[in-house]
Amino acid sequence: MYINRIVSSAVSEALDSGKIVIIYGPRQAGKTTLSRKIINATGLKTLYANADQIKYIDILASRDLNKMKSLVSGYDLLFIDEAQRIPEIGLNLKILHDELPQLKVLVTGSSSFLLSKRISEVLTGRKRIFTLLPFSIGELRSVFTDFEVADMIDQLLIFGNYPEVIKSTGYHEKEEYLNEVAASYLFKDILELESIKYPSKIRDLLRLLAFQLGSQISINEIGTQLRLNAETVERYLFLLEQSFIVFKLPAFSRNPRKEISKSQKYYFYDNGIRNAIIDNFKLAEARADMGALWENFVITERRKKLIFERRHFQAFFWRNYAGAEIDYLEEYQGKLNAFEIKVNKMKSRAPKAWITDYNSEYNCITKDNFLQFL
Repeated sequence: MYINRIVSSAVSEALDSGKIVIIYGPRQAGKTTLSRKIINATGLKTLYANADQIKYIDILASRDLNKMKSLVSGYDLLFIDEAQRIPEIGLNLKILHDELPQLKVLVTGSSSFLLSKRISEVLTGRKRIFTLLPFSIGELRSVFTDFEVADMIDQLLIFGNYPEVIKSTGYHEKEEYLNEVAASYLFKDILELESIKYPSKIRDLLRLLAFQLGSQISINEIGTQLRLNAETVERYLFLLEQSFIVFKLPAFSRNPRKEISKSQKYYFYDNGIRNAIIDNFKLAEARADMGALWENFVITERRKKLIFERRHFQAFFWRNYAGAEIDYLEEYQGKLNAFEIKVNKMKSRAPKAWITDYNSEYNCITKDNFLQFL
């Protein structure tokens, strides 16, 4: 069963436009599978260059146009998988693009922080960038009925949406796969490509974030627990964000005297990865953290939807000093939307302080209506 990716048509159009196409995303999210599907549909003669192989690294890092011409001679399309492993890949792609404009180029990479440093500036005006994450609810709905997706929800909350997890049928198989990802792939880019003095501290930091899911965190408090200074904690958080493991939700405030303005929450791009980190795959009925899992799931799925639709948005949470709170806010084209996130159906009204100060739509997302928003 192949589940179509929402970005697929946009990637194909970008490839036709003559731009260098770059697909970012975490390992195991399906970047190579998507790329091969798109390439096969073009019917173009394609050179598949795996950046794990030294023969490709040497030529594609050489800055030698003659060498690169020799490599791609006779091909219509160059596909580079895991391009972040090639030194100065951005400059070499620029040379190829400028000197061989007829050659189509498709590139994947799992570390956005590394690729962006090597590619973004030098390829200004020559590239289109797409983000690929684990399956979104919208993508699952292209294959499964709404009833089937709703019926899957408790499994998605525990095991997440990675392609291999969706394909697996047994709980034990899903658990084994997620443990392997957490042990073998999750930190690979960070530990291989960045100079990390205390690699075990990154794992400890991630566990702290997993146990504080949906709660405001204190950089100084985490630093004290891990025996790291605040600057190091912030750097590690940045690396975890750029590696598509977690993302930050900052506080929203236009009235700092009344509202929390300098706090932040962190969420995981995938519930299954979060549960693997804390080694807890208990099923929904036995969980004490279902509220946090549901909040993480909804906010992450909403984020995927907007990213895949290539909408430029800002996301926040809101809380004032009196304790009134809204779980999730979106600001899009100058308009605010407020969302309360609850597992079960219940009456929910926006806090009076929010109504007084802000004019926005307000919705409560539960298991009964989540498909309307995701």
